[in-house]
Order: sequence, then structure tokens, then C-alpha cells
Amino acid sequence: MPGTCVVGLQWGDEAKGKIVDLLGHDCDIVVRYNGGANAGHTVVVNGKAFKLSLLPTGVIRPGVISVIGNGVVVYPPRFLEEVDSLAQGGIDVTGNLFVSDHAHIIFPYHIEEERLLESGSEGKIGTTGRGIGPCYQDKVGRRFGIRMGELLNEAHLRERLRFIVPFKNRLLTAFANGHGPSVRSFDSETIAEEYLGYAQRLKPFVRDTSRLLQDALAAGKRLIFEAAQGSLLDVDHGTYPYVTSSSSLPSGIWGGAGVPAKFITRIIGVVKAYTTRVGQGPFPTELTDGPDGIGERIRRVGREYGTVTGRPRRVGWFDAVAVRYTATLSGADEITLMLLDVLSGLTELKICTAYELDGQQLTHFPSDAYQLERCQPIYETLPGWREDITGIRKWADLPTAARRYVERIRELVGLKVSVVSVGPDREQTIMV
Repeated sequence: MPGTCVVGLQWGDEAKGKIVDLLGHDCDIVVRYNGGANAGHTVVVNGKAFKLSLLPTGVIRPGVISVIGNGVVVYPPRFLEEVDSLAQGGIDVTGNLFVSDHAHIIFPYHIEEERLLESGSEGKIGTTGRGIGPCYQDKVGRRFGIRMGELLNEAHLRERLRFIVPFKNRLLTAFANGHGPSVRSFDSETIAEEYLGYAQRLKPFVRDTSRLLQDALAAGKRLIFEAAQGSLLDVDHGTYPYVTSSSSLPSGIWGGAGVPAKFITRIIGVVKAYTTRVGQGPFPTELTDGPDGIGERIRRVGREYGTVTGRPRRVGWFDAVAVRYTATLSGADEITLMLLDVLSGLTELKICTAYELDGQQLTHFPSDAYQLERCQPIYETLPGWREDITGIRKWADLPTAARRYVERIRELVGLKVSVVSVGPDREQTIMV
């Protein structure tokens, strides 16, 4: 199978990185095709944790080529920081990591723009503050976007920044007026000097990755496409406007990597055994039962804090309505159930099987966030289990209640569960 896509079916943070890592031994290239340094993921190998937010998970696999596609927006300091961090951990990515010359670049004024827009309560959507959205805005707006290839041409970069930065300064001043926060002002030459410094180190990584991938497919290479964020954050089909700025569904591969959809022959949907969300937006199954409640217990045991921001994630029960919706949208062939071990010790578990909206029962996901905000979950209750399952490696060895919980999710979503994860390490995996 030439192309496999690993996609999250919730609001992100589903532990997609572990699945990509597990598949890494059987692939030649791993590709990120959307998002930016807001897509944190942690991979644990032999007890050692690698925290990445921009680089594909495949970089920790020797012999596997990792590609950052043109659909990703790149913050050069973060890129280099992750490369250096891997080097300190004994992983040299030289010759195995490439970034598209068409990927757009995040500049300091993008980060400042997002800070100002998110500084007030009105209109706040809960972004990570990394400048991702403003960079995508410049990309589609065309006038002010700068791509990685342009970074390598000094005269051209200086000319572009001389045109862009004065406009950005005026724009930022306008954003700040009447809203209280002080505003930074930027100098085009200062930014040019900083980014030309990055360019010297980035040059070996930059290339035409669309052609690289097309040549690889022609040569029979096996590719894994790693989606950032989750399907419920897709800019078109997620809980808009509380979404990301790119396509986090498999449909984003064609535009974000230059690989036609016909090459994607397997789509793996990744879900947690419960649900989490970061930032603003509707969340029907959210547990708001206080510091001593089940929600806080799941957050603590599951270490539900943002890899990128450190923010506590909102926690709730598994939402089968939402996952059934995203599984259909993504064309998933199977699902992998992650963090099942986090639920050990709970007396009973709940799964949302439908919503109630204005007195009517819904079994489909509402098309608009303002409708979802008014939905009340309808739950089915299942018995929990008390056993520690982190050391289990065979499906048959799981407690009966744990197997029944997984099977019920399979029934409600309508897809086979191919993998159950019972811990963060690569070895803590049950192949069903």
C-alpha cells in the first residue's frame, strides 16, 4: 500500500504520534501536510520521551525520510530548536529531513498579531498564540506571504520585508487601539538579519518536496501522511470558528503535500478512550465536576496538558456521535483506541450515543458550532474495571469490562478497532 494516512478523529491530542511511530518500521517516508508548531506530540521509546510540535514523528526512526509539506507553516526558530533537541538525544536528521520550499514562514509580526487578537475576551477563539492563523491568512491573501524558498534569496527577502513590515506595523497599531494592550513595532532590516541567519542552517533541508514524494511513489516507496490536530478542528468541517486554519482531514494531503488522493489506500483514524479539547468551543461531553471529580482525575492520570502550551486540556466522556461523523468524513478504514489505561480504576464509564437538541434526539453531528453548543449528551453507562492494564499485551488478557468497552465503541462507530494502546511506550500496545 503506497500511502497510509494517520488522522485524529477528535479535537486533536489523540496520540497520533505513537501510531505513526508504530508504523514507521514499515514505511520509507513520513509526511506532515498541515498545521504548524501548534501540533504537539510526544513519542516514548524505551522510556525516553521526545516532544515534537513541528517535525514529523518519523524523524526518530533511523532510515526513514521525514517531510514537512507545503501545507505546513514553519517557524524557523522552532524547527531548528527541535532539530538540535533531537541531536542532543542522539538522533541526527541530516539527510533524512526535508521541508518544502513552498511552505510558508511565520514571522514575529504574525505572533504579535495573534496576541493582540486573542488579548480580549470578545472574539477570542483560544489559539496557541504561535502565529499559525495569521500566517495562513497571509498565505491565502497572497500579498504578504513569504515561502521557505524565498528565505534563501537574500536580496529578494529584504525587498519583500521592506514592503510587508511597514504595513504590518500599521495593522498592529490599529488592532491595539482601544483594546488596551501595548503593541510591538518591527524593523524590516532587523527581521531580515535574524531570518537570514536561520536560512544558513535551513538551506540543507529545503527542497521541492512535491517532486520528492512523486518520485518516491513512482519508485514504489511507502508513505505515511501524518495529520496535525484533529478532524473536529478542520477549517471546513470542524466546529467553526473554533478550529485550526488548515485542513486536518485526509483531504488536505493533495493540496498540502502535492500527492493525489488515489495514492492513499489506507486511512487510520486515531481516538482516545475519552475526549479532550483545548481552547474555546462547544464540548457536549465535557466533565465539569470540579477539582475532585472524574474529569480532573482523567486529566491528572492521562497527563492532559498541552505539549506545546502546557495548558490543561478540557476532558469529557467518549463521544460516539462526533467520532462517527469524523470517521465518515475522513473515510477511515479502521480506528485505533488510545489511552485506555487512563480509565482503569473507574467504577463506571459513559459513552455519548446521541444528543438532545430542543427536545429532539439527534444521532448525527450538528453542522454548526452554535447548534452543538446547545446539545445535551445522551449517555450509555458501562461497568469499569479496577485492574492495572499497562502491562497487558494480548487482547484476551484485558479485563472483560475493558474489552466490552472497546467493543461497544467499535459497534457505535461502525469500524474495526485494530490497535489498543495501554501506555505511552511503543511496547505498550495491543494488536487486536
